[in-house]
Amino acid sequence: MSKRGRKKGSSGEVSRALLLNMAVEEFALNGYHETKISTIVERAGVTQKTFYLYFNSKEAIFQELITKFREKLSTIVSESRLEATMDKSDIVNKLFKMLQFFAENSHLTQIGFYLSEESIEIKKQLLEQISNYLNAGAKDGYFRSNVDMDFVAESLLGMIERLTQTQLFSGLKGPQQLAEEIAMVVLKGIASREKEQIQ
Repeated sequence: MSKRGRKKGSSGEVSRALLLNMAVEEFALNGYHETKISTIVERAGVTQKTFYLYFNSKEAIFQELITKFREKLSTIVSESRLEATMDKSDIVNKLFKMLQFFAENSHLTQIGFYLSEESIEIKKQLLEQISNYLNAGAKDGYFRSNVDMDFVAESLLGMIERLTQTQLFSGLKGPQQLAEEIAMVVLKGIASREKEQIQ
């Protein structure tokens, strides 16, 4: 995205940040097609001329929000590699970090994870990462070797996707509780230690 004549200094960056903050709310609440640049600039308290100093179009600001979501999510997941020595609390913590990000950035998550056309590709990439991590854990003996980890990864992603909408965003459960409950459900079925305990 090219930026023409960007203002210099802190006041310009404040205006740009305000535009992004107002845009993320408008897109999340009203969708891409119903969101108007005029509404974004009115809510930000700037002019349309100011908008075009930073963004070439409505699509440009929308794409920047998607990129921001994708990069932050990728960072969180890449920092959450499964290790053969990890225990249940480690997995809960890794789920918590993702869910906390979703909770603290609910409008951005609505755009990047649900509303945008890129959401399919974003979830496909996330699925691949989860699957790789689970398969690595199974190879290292942490999980049961007779479980299809690709299937588990799809199940886990489905839980995260659905429960973020119905439980997290609605306020029924916070990130920590939701992470603990997801981990309990998933690990009870795939963790070899759990299996040994109940036999």
